[in-house]
Amino acid sequence: MEYQNKEILVEKFPDGVAKVMINRPPLNIVSLALLDEMYETLKKVNDDADIRVVVLCASGTRAFCVGSDVKEFPSVRDNVAEKKHRRENEAFCLLEQIRQPVIAALEGHVVGGGMEMITACDIRIAGRSAAFSLPEVNLGVVPCSGALYRLPKLIGLGRAYELMYMAETISAEEAYRIGLVNRVVEDGNSLNEAMNMAQIIASKSALSIFEIKRQARTQMMKQNEENFDSTLTMANRVFLSSGCEEGINAFFEKRQPNFHKK
Repeated sequence: MEYQNKEILVEKFPDGVAKVMINRPPLNIVSLALLDEMYETLKKVNDDADIRVVVLCASGTRAFCVGSDVKEFPSVRDNVAEKKHRRENEAFCLLEQIRQPVIAALEGHVVGGGMEMITACDIRIAGRSAAFSLPEVNLGVVPCSGALYRLPKLIGLGRAYELMYMAETISAEEAYRIGLVNRVVEDGNSLNEAMNMAQIIASKSALSIFEIKRQARTQMMKQNEENFDSTLTMANRVFLSSGCEEGINAFFEKRQPNFHKK
């Protein structure tokens, strides 16, 4: 274990994968303290040259995360934007922007802030009994930490409206059908599936993977014409890299590339 905090635990593996676990069982509620730990932990993960892929998971199987700690609302309500939502947005934006791909392993309930958190991940894998909802309108509030701008890009504006307007719970199969999750696996297997996927990704050229993440995210925000020059610049950087040389040599030598070698 490394980067040990109380509510966010990190375990690094020799293959370049790091498991980041939310540790507030049984419901893994998002407290202000957890947000601060998440932000500080992700900064360290981002700067760690040994980490190529991140798997985000949570303790237990009852819930990945059921959102904010409602008990803290009275203490932040007078200035919720600064006392709570700024911290939440900063943590989730960093989750989205760290250079490593982030794969979420989801079991149980994924609710409110938990839903907003997973929209900041690159890939989502759900256990078959996982359930997803954005119930904020039932409390007379709105999702303020990413769902409004990330969810429509994932599943389309109409479906995002429906989830947020209706506050209904959807199944893992429905989440897969609409594009919210990438894969549905048997209950209890989401972490294994995510770790297996992470190991495959971590075996690839780190520069290639990091650039795919950075460029795809950046270019999604722009018009196609704006992406032309930056794509060409990035292409030169990648094609002149040692990873590209190793990949091409391995192809012609009919062997598996070793992108980890110095």
